Amino acid sequence: MSKSKDEQLVKELQACEDLISDRVANNMETFGVSSTVGRLLGIIYMNREAMTLDDLADKTGMSKTRMSQVMRQMISLNIAEKEFVKGSRKEHYNVESDYVQTFISLFTTSWKEVITKNMAFERKLRDKLQDIEAEMGSNPSADLLEKYQMMAKELDDWTAYYTWIDRLVDVFETGEIFQLAPLQPDEGGNKE
Repeated sequence: MSKSKDEQLVKELQACEDLISDRVANNMETFGVSSTVGRLLGIIYMNREAMTLDDLADKTGMSKTRMSQVMRQMISLNIAEKEFVKGSRKEHYNVESDYVQTFISLFTTSWKEVITKNMAFERKLRDKLQDIEAEMGSNPSADLLEKYQMMAKELDDWTAYYTWIDRLVDVFETGEIFQLAPLQPDEGGNKE
């Protein structure tokens, strides 16, 4: 094959890599994550080796400072990590190379934060309800009692919901999800 044909095919393959990076960027918004995070995830993933902030800034046209901010966010989401590269004094970053593990990391990290915030809110609200119950006395009006009971039930439902999400996160983190929904269904098309 001629050198010019090789160069043309390499350019076409690079265009395919860019399309994958762009699609990953678009998909990140589904998880409530900025498209910049997705773009860097795709770029580093397709690079197949760790990259420096300078490399990323060159590839994206964004500032090194912005790359640093985004990489910190990616590290906090558990989808990137610093990687030692022998002979280099610069920090290098790499990403999870498994799509499924990336999904699990994004899902569990996001939902753990939601669970923590909402369970703290639930404890504060439950304390408030206990104070209200104490102030109601032994003979509250029917309207007040009904409103109190509705709020108490709402809070119980709230707690049950976030407890369920917490258990769901555990199903992902322990890998139990793969027993329920295997990556590759068996030959007969069954889930097990």
